Amino acid sequence: MREKKKLKLKKITLNPITSFILMTIIVIILSNILSAFEMQATYNIVNSNTNELESTLVATENLLSFDGMKFIISNATKNFISFAPLGMLLIALIGITIATATGFIETLSKRVLKKIPKEALTFIIIFIATCSSLINEIGYAILIPLAALIYFINDRNPILGIITAFCGVSFGYGVSIFIGTTEIALLDYTKSAARLIYENAHIPLSSNLIFIIAATIILSIVGTIIIEKIIAPKIGKYKKDEENAKTEQYKVIDIELDEQAKIEQEKKEKKGLKYATITGIIVIIIFIYTIIPNLPYSGMLLDMTEKTYLNQLFGENSYFQDGFTYMMALFFLLTGLAYGIGADSIQNDHKLIGKAAEGFEKLGSLFMLMFVAAQFIAIFKKSNIGVVITAWLANLLGALNFSGIPLIITTMIFIGLANFVLTGSASKWMIFAPVVVPMLMQSNISPAFAQIIMRAGGSLTTGYTPLLANFVIYLGYLNIYNLNKSKPYTIKKALSLITPYFLLISIAWILLVIGWYITGLPIGPGIYPTI
Repeated sequence: MREKKKLKLKKITLNPITSFILMTIIVIILSNILSAFEMQATYNIVNSNTNELESTLVATENLLSFDGMKFIISNATKNFISFAPLGMLLIALIGITIATATGFIETLSKRVLKKIPKEALTFIIIFIATCSSLINEIGYAILIPLAALIYFINDRNPILGIITAFCGVSFGYGVSIFIGTTEIALLDYTKSAARLIYENAHIPLSSNLIFIIAATIILSIVGTIIIEKIIAPKIGKYKKDEENAKTEQYKVIDIELDEQAKIEQEKKEKKGLKYATITGIIVIIIFIYTIIPNLPYSGMLLDMTEKTYLNQLFGENSYFQDGFTYMMALFFLLTGLAYGIGADSIQNDHKLIGKAAEGFEKLGSLFMLMFVAAQFIAIFKKSNIGVVITAWLANLLGALNFSGIPLIITTMIFIGLANFVLTGSASKWMIFAPVVVPMLMQSNISPAFAQIIMRAGGSLTTGYTPLLANFVIYLGYLNIYNLNKSKPYTIKKALSLITPYFLLISIAWILLVIGWYITGLPIGPGIYPTI
């Protein structure tokens, strides 16, 4: 009998740049089809002046139309230039590359960070990453490249560092150890929705404070366990290519001179770290002074047109919030230069700038990726598909006759599903709040706790969608540190790396929220889960 030959389909692996281009084409075609079928939705928003619901109709926009194609072509440059991750990453890297070029990052990593147990370092990175959502999305631009570099220097897999930083920011987004931009963005919608039931409803900015502090610590602990026990063993060790491997060489070494050189180098490094520490403290003091009001020449980074201090600090037009990326870049730049002066590692400005520029050499593919991702996200947003689906989910949730724990879990899941296609917290809550807050209040659940449910639901899926603008930084850095350039990290593979984190942290979020509701612990000063 003749053996039948098995036909093997060749596995096609698409470069992520190609994937984003194809997804963009699919969205354009899909917008045409859905527009032809008149895909639309109606959702309610609360008029803050009248405290009454106003109906809003949103329809899918056809991007294959004359106006649609005009938008795609004429806005390509604008989409790229205004793509938030691009500017944040470039500014952050200016400071980080200078600090790397002077040797500051390497010395700090080897002499200080290497002494920290790996589990403790993982916890620190996740904790800082979670807290970083206090100020927009700065954590992606700073912590992803920094964590990768620190892991690489300390002979740990930089891919693991990238995953750790990305997961910490994404799946803990919206909680922190202090009140920040999330409160400012969500609170007005929560208040307006609450006043549909109770006209004089008041929700203070600190209404979620106790919960978010506890959640930050708990999620960092759970995240550390997931990274170290599940993800790290699968990632394995990082094997540097032959170009970076040390070649075996034989030479005569004067032990005494070699030992003397090491001692001298150690003295220089200690002196450099001392200079960097002093400079860092001075820079931090200056930064703090710029956000203190009513002192001579202080408050430079506050929006003094706002009435409350938190709005001055984190409001829509806050100079502190807009300038924080630059402030962090200055911190690394100045401490790096101080180290270089103290350690005598700066020979001249030409060599320093040249060496710093080397940090940008591998970013070409990342910038290409950012360009196509910026077009994909802008075109998807223009199509209104995400808003329509979110409105459908909100309306479906409103039609369900749930209360108590089933309502809490369902609301978190629905908001998490909406987050796949509409990643902005404020834009989702604007649609969900008029539905969710009154339903929960009628189940004796406080509007402040409704806002916690919103935070948790959004955090479930924040990092698990390519529509998240900063997903491109995560994907780009995976490929920068990818040793096998013939097999790039695809969108699918990038998602598969964080799937264990996504699933387990989602369970942790749900258990945390339900546990808090059952125990009735305060979520803020004088504020409880129930009314």
